[in-house]
Amino acid sequence: MTSTTTSRQRRLTLTAAALSAVALLAGCTGNTPEAAPSAAAPAAGGGGSNDEPGDTVRIGFSAPAADHGWMAAITGGARAQAEQLSDVDLVVAEGTNDVNTQISQVETFINDKVDAIVLLPFDGAALTPVALQAMRAGIPVINVDREFSDPNAARVTVLGDNYGMGVSAGSYVCSQLGDTPGAVVAEIAGIDSLPLTQDRSKGFSDALSECGLSVSNRVAAEFTVESGEEATANLLQAAPKIDAIWNHDDDQGVGVLAAIANAGRSEFFMVGGAGSANAMRDIQSGANSLAATVVYPSTQAADGIRLARLLAQEKALGDLVEVEVPRKITLSAPVVTKDNVDQYLPTAFES
Repeated sequence: MTSTTTSRQRRLTLTAAALSAVALLAGCTGNTPEAAPSAAAPAAGGGGSNDEPGDTVRIGFSAPAADHGWMAAITGGARAQAEQLSDVDLVVAEGTNDVNTQISQVETFINDKVDAIVLLPFDGAALTPVALQAMRAGIPVINVDREFSDPNAARVTVLGDNYGMGVSAGSYVCSQLGDTPGAVVAEIAGIDSLPLTQDRSKGFSDALSECGLSVSNRVAAEFTVESGEEATANLLQAAPKIDAIWNHDDDQGVGVLAAIANAGRSEFFMVGGAGSANAMRDIQSGANSLAATVVYPSTQAADGIRLARLLAQEKALGDLVEVEVPRKITLSAPVVTKDNVDQYLPTAFES
């Protein structure tokens, strides 16, 4: 690589590290003893630790159907977090991929006058009007994962970093292939019509360009095992030689790995996406071509529950001097390899 390319890589790495540090700070809600506010900077609404029980708050929670591992972990994490907080009464609506049903669920929360709503919308734009209705009714809405089309529809938005996932995956590929001009890099995306897929692909392309690489072969799947296997079979037929593959989603990655095994291909390494437990176990054992995965946190709804509690009790983030909960929190997208997998496996979701 040229010195200019190396310099650009170094700047990208330093920027990513700085952003990760900020995101980790912002992602801490101060509900753990370690994150308790200091005497010099008490939490808004009181001088005690945010970990101390306050007035009981009722939180409504709605998310899409748990039709794959990551989404199941989202709802499971929200429930588990609420169970740890003695002052939270969590009302969980049945998971649904029907927009009108989810709108009705939020309308019920409004009519029941819950203290806060944590909402992972099946379709952010479609759920925006009812979220605005909740906000106008004085009920803070915590928007998780899929953004509303109007920022005023949420008091707080908690997001994974889709663009950052692509950057992390591309930077890892560069670290392995940056000295291999002409390396063949393939990409197995998720649903191409979704902004999150587009963001991931853009981040991947941008990071690869830092070391002079680009995507040579690209296919799109649908975040399912079946679609992952079919798309990968097509990719492998079209590309007789590959040096690296980035697969956007570890749930569909089960099918991706099956297609690779069926084809008897082993000349490349693969990077996954989302950070499932089975992917991390594969990385740990070295059982197949999966060398790394990029985390897309399934803790977003659990963080949403904590933030909803703080808002309803008029508290702030214990680790910040700012007396209000921030409007937007973007979580980090770290790369998990054999060197650090033990750190991330305990909180990974099952595909």
